[in-house]
Amino acid sequence: MPTTDLTVALRTFAPGDGRALAEAWTEAAPQDAMTERRLRDLVLLDRNFDADGLFVAEQDGRVVGSAYAVRRRVAHDRDDLEPGTGWIPYFFVAPAARGNGLGRRLVEAAMSWLRAQGAREVFFSNYTPNYVLPGLDAARYPAAARLLASLGFSEVEHPSAMDRSLIGYQIPADVRERVTRLRAEGWYFGSPTGDDLVPLIRIAGEAFNSDWARAIREGVLSGMPLERILVAKDPAGVLLGWAMHGTYEAVIERFGPFGVLPESRGTGLGKVLLHLTLERMTALGAHSAWFLWADEGSTASKLYERTGFAPTRTFSILRAPLG
Repeated sequence: MPTTDLTVALRTFAPGDGRALAEAWTEAAPQDAMTERRLRDLVLLDRNFDADGLFVAEQDGRVVGSAYAVRRRVAHDRDDLEPGTGWIPYFFVAPAARGNGLGRRLVEAAMSWLRAQGAREVFFSNYTPNYVLPGLDAARYPAAARLLASLGFSEVEHPSAMDRSLIGYQIPADVRERVTRLRAEGWYFGSPTGDDLVPLIRIAGEAFNSDWARAIREGVLSGMPLERILVAKDPAGVLLGWAMHGTYEAVIERFGPFGVLPESRGTGLGKVLLHLTLERMTALGAHSAWFLWADEGSTASKLYERTGFAPTRTFSILRAPLG
């Protein structure tokens, strides 16, 4: 039953909250549970973390809710701090504390804090580098969707998470034949050398997404084996694309990022890299491959579908003005 006691205090983060926040999060959203370590790594140790933007709802000494607001303190790309933009990566309310407007209080506190920092708009929840989910799963959390809509949030993107089983996986015969033929012509498909990381990170950042370049660099520096990356180089030794897994939080079944330079798209190179990576993942013991973000209707999402991936969740990336 919802609590009828309105004496829920809102405060900001204090040392000692980590475990209680993770436990309350898991109680509130058991299908998207959190651990103390993941909360530490994704939130507390985030380079933009500000304790004043992490709001904690407490009742009788027990954490019953939270909302997290963040703005850039370290530029994500070059010197752009995006001063007019803020993010709310998550909020939650424990079941026993629902029904008295606590979720609204938490989100409004997060929005007010961002406004005080100079933000003119706020997104839920496509914050990089450390989002937990790309956006709101409205099917799973309809009450949250209604709350955010009432606070002026509207959808700006609608990505999908996709999965496929790797049990019994093998590369299709036509792809295997194409790989053999290309290798005979001098193409290289395999793990990168240390030197190959230089053009790989440059390509990822300049031709795709600066956060991908960060993820590759930080993954390697944190000990990610290079066998989790597959690159394609033409006979002249030019790196034209790559695919990888285990980049985020060292989860070997999480696929991506993955990209082929524009001049090589439509040649089947992406299909080759995708299948070679799935084969590598199978060899390393993965039973499935999944990722959180494919733009709806994109060329990449169509390739994934043809490779046996299927959407498992959809997310709404939401935006609200902070007038």
